[in-house]
Amino acid sequence: MLMQRYTTAAGDYPTFAALLAAVRDCRACEAHLPLGPRPVLRASETARILVVGQAPGLRVHRSGIPWDDPSGERLRSWMGVDKSVFYDESRIAIIPMGYCYPGRGSGGDLPPRRECATLWLDLLLARMPRIALTLLIGQHAQTHFLGSRRKRSLADTAKAWREYAPEFLPLPHPSPRNQPWLKRHSWFERELVPVLRLRINALASEPAAVAGDTSHPLS
Repeated sequence: MLMQRYTTAAGDYPTFAALLAAVRDCRACEAHLPLGPRPVLRASETARILVVGQAPGLRVHRSGIPWDDPSGERLRSWMGVDKSVFYDESRIAIIPMGYCYPGRGSGGDLPPRRECATLWLDLLLARMPRIALTLLIGQHAQTHFLGSRRKRSLADTAKAWREYAPEFLPLPHPSPRNQPWLKRHSWFERELVPVLRLRINALASEPAAVAGDTSHPLS
């Protein structure tokens, strides 16, 4: 019944601000969240870059600021940006696969809940026509956006980044827990991170657009 309550159409939200307010007020999976709902995302109609991760961790749930943790520090290092650029939502949108902290399981944080993408993701993306690069961080984002184009492993998908560029760049999760993966796959920081930084710099340095202006080409 909760899913039916939140089933929506684009016409229900006359402005992007109204859509974001509805997302942040969402309670569709409240019964399954150990700390209750607190959707964490940042977006604007003018953003050129979209960061899609997994779901907020406990620290982000408490602060309400996405990537406000050591994982975020490493991600910003990979991207070659500081916090002032990273949190400039007119340039960079941050929409994870799950918007609320899902709780912990035996092996760490639980996977993002599916309700977020089912209810809101397409509506949000439809109102963000300037996105030229989407960073797919981790398997959940890569599975959703790449579908059958995803390779057998995250490493193989990241190695095949040229197949998805310039629209997507698949990345491993920058969590400190992923340090063994990064050591085994040293090519990632040597070969792919420089490409990521060049692409981010080109898009983030563009003059900020005005909401509603769709004249700029998606390159």
